[in-house]
Amino acid sequence: MAPGAFPGTGAARPGAPVPYLPGAGEANGDPNKGKAEDIAERISQAVNGAIEIDSRYAKILRELKAPDGLAVTDDMLLDEAHDTRDVQKAVGTYLGKDSIPHGKSPADNKKWWDGLTQEQREEYQTLYPAEIGALDGVPSVVRDSSNRIVLDESRARVQSELDALGPEPPKTIVDAAGRTGSNPDWVLWNAKGGTRFQDQLKGMDAIESRFDRTGIDGLPPAYLLGFDLKGNGHVVLANGNPDTADNTAVYVPGTKSKLEGAAGDIGRMTRVWKEAHAMDPSQSASTITWIGYDAPQSIAPEAMEKHWAYEGAPRLNNFLDGLQTVQGGPDAGHTTVIGHSYGSTTVGAASKAPGHFAADDIVVAGSPGVLVGDAGDLDTGRGHVWSEAARDDAVPLGGKVAGLGGHKWGVQTFHGLPYDAGHIQTVPSDEAFGAHRMAVDTDGHSGYWDEDSLSLQNQGAVVTGRYNQVVYP
Repeated sequence: MAPGAFPGTGAARPGAPVPYLPGAGEANGDPNKGKAEDIAERISQAVNGAIEIDSRYAKILRELKAPDGLAVTDDMLLDEAHDTRDVQKAVGTYLGKDSIPHGKSPADNKKWWDGLTQEQREEYQTLYPAEIGALDGVPSVVRDSSNRIVLDESRARVQSELDALGPEPPKTIVDAAGRTGSNPDWVLWNAKGGTRFQDQLKGMDAIESRFDRTGIDGLPPAYLLGFDLKGNGHVVLANGNPDTADNTAVYVPGTKSKLEGAAGDIGRMTRVWKEAHAMDPSQSASTITWIGYDAPQSIAPEAMEKHWAYEGAPRLNNFLDGLQTVQGGPDAGHTTVIGHSYGSTTVGAASKAPGHFAADDIVVAGSPGVLVGDAGDLDTGRGHVWSEAARDDAVPLGGKVAGLGGHKWGVQTFHGLPYDAGHIQTVPSDEAFGAHRMAVDTDGHSGYWDEDSLSLQNQGAVVTGRYNQVVYP
C-alpha cells in the first residue's frame, strides 16, 4: 500500500502526496499545500464511493485532475502507479484487462475502440495506459496521451531505482602496487542495474527533449505512439500527426538500435520532416522513428542472422496497417518506409510477407540486403523501391557475405560493365536488383541524413511523392 493510503483502496489520505493525474502543472511548493490536501481528500472520498457502487473508478480518478500550479514529483508519479494498480484489482471483471483486444488486427482494435463510449475510453486509458498505447489502429492522439503516462511513470520508477543504488562508484581502482583493476563496488553497482538504469534514462531524456522542441524551427507536435522498457527498450515517435498527414514516412533503424540511442534516430526523422515540409509546405507530413522491434546488437554474429528481421516484420506490418486503418484506407495518404542498414532487411521481410504491405514506397540506405533478389519481388513493385549507398559504405558487401540479399538469374554489372552472370546474389545497391539508385553525396554508413545533403533531399523527394525531383548518379 502506498504511504499515506487508506487501507484496501490505495487512495491518499488528506495531507499525503497527491497522485499525479493528467493535466498537472508546475509549482513552487507551499502555496499549493492546501490544494494538494483538498485534492487528496476528494480522491479519497471518490474512490471509497466508487468501491461502494462497484463502477466508474477510472472516470472519477481521471476527472480529479491536479490544478495548474501544483508541482508533480516522482513520488506523486509512483503513488499514482500504485493507486492505479489497487483500482485495477478492485474493479475485478468490470473494465478488466482481458476485455482489451490482444493479438487482433488493427481493424478489430479500431472497431473495439469505436464501440466504446467516451466515458469508457477515458477509463481504459487511465487504468491501462500501456495496453491502450500499444494498440495499432487506435487514434494517435489516444496512443500519445496513454504512452506519456507510461513514460512518466517509468521514468519516475527507474530514477527511484537508480537513486536507491547510491552514487556510481569509480569503475576502476589502483591497488597499493600501482596496478589498475576493476572496482568490486562498481561491479556490484552495475550488477544491480546501474548502467541499465542510466541507459534507460538516456533514452527517455531523448523523448522528452523532442517534446520540448515542439514549435522550435517550425517543428510540429510530437506523438508518442509506442514505448516500453522490455529488453533493450522500444520507442515509436512521430513528428506530426500521421492520422491526418498527406505524407507519412516510417523509419526502421538497424543494428544496435534501441531506446538508449534513440536521440540519433529521432534526429534523423526530424531532418526528414524538415526536408519534406520545405519541399512541399502545402502538404502535411509526419515522419516516424520506429524502434518497435528487437534489432541485432552486434555486427557479428547477430547482424548476420535473418531471424531478427523475420521476427520484427509482423510488428512492422501491424504498425503500418494500423496507420492506414486510422488514416482511412490506402488512398488516404502517401506512406514511405525508410530502412537503414539491417532495418532495411526487416523492411524486406515485412514487404514480402503474405498480405498487403501498407506503404507506397520503400527507401533503403546502406542496405545489406532485403532478402529478395529483385526490386519487383517487394510488395510496392519495382518502380517504388529506392536505394542509397555511399561509395565507402561497406555494409552492402558485408550483407552479401552474410547472405542477407537474394538470388536471381541474370548478369551483374558495375557501371554497365558485366562481371558476373548466372544465379547471382543481389542487394538493393546493385544495378541488377532493379531499384532506383539515387545519388549520394555523403560518406560512410550513417551520413545519409546529413543536413543540406543531396542524400537527404532525395529521401524528401520520395517521401513527398515528387519523384521528378530525385537526382540520380
